[in-house]
Amino acid sequence: MAATPKLETALAPLDPADLLTPQELSDRLKLPLSWVYEKCRSNGKHGNPLPVLRCGRYLRFSWTEVVNWMRSNNPS
Repeated sequence: MAATPKLETALAPLDPADLLTPQELSDRLKLPLSWVYEKCRSNGKHGNPLPVLRCGRYLRFSWTEVVNWMRSNNPS
C-alpha cells in the first residue's frame, strides 16, 4: 500500500518575531486601536475582515498579511 502524500500549504512559515499585538499594529498603522478591532469583525462593510490569528482570547497580526490586505482593499 502506498503512503499518502503530504499536501504542501501555500502559507509561508510564521516567524513569531513578525507577529504584532493589536496595540502594536495600531501604533504601526497610526490608527486608533478601535479601528483594528472593528476591522477584525467578519460582518464588516465589505465582508473582508482584517486577517488575524486568534490564540484563545488573544489576537495577533502578521504584518505581511496586513499589508497585503490593505493593498487588496485599497487599489490604486
